[in-house]
Amino acid sequence: MVRRLVVLTLALCLPAVTGAQDLKSADLARQLTQLLDSKKLDTIAVADAQHPGTFVAAMYFPGTQLLVVSAQYAAPALLTELLARKDFRGVYVELSSASVQSSRVFVRDAYANGLMMKPTGEQPADSVETAGKEATFDGGWKKAKITEADYLKSYADADAAYTRALQSLIAHLKSSGT
Repeated sequence: MVRRLVVLTLALCLPAVTGAQDLKSADLARQLTQLLDSKKLDTIAVADAQHPGTFVAAMYFPGTQLLVVSAQYAAPALLTELLARKDFRGVYVELSSASVQSSRVFVRDAYANGLMMKPTGEQPADSVETAGKEATFDGGWKKAKITEADYLKSYADADAAYTRALQSLIAHLKSSGT
């Protein structure tokens, strides 16, 4: 009885999570890539206004991938200086390699189309590294040795973090001359 209730609950939640995905990171990833294309940029970075000492950066490979990292940095003055010089690639490199690992969220968005719960067709799976733990969204929760509920929660948490990062980058691009 309990098992049936859990399966039913998951079945009802799955469309809600998928629908939320369409409204969250998918639209925002499209907006960000359009802004980057229009400004002829392949990287962008910004200080996170809501979390002092935290920065967000993205590297875009048109038509193939969007890499986004959000993290705290031990020497924020260095990143602030790089931002002042509009060295967005430098900020991206620092956050990707030397940020505070426990705070880092690193998203690999295949085809820059938002975080997908499960790839379609031949599309590679999206993945998110959070505080050193990797989650690959290929639909294989059994292969990952986790429950479907844990997989769905991991996806929802990752999509929410990705959404926040994308919103910060979009707001910066819309409000600045960059």
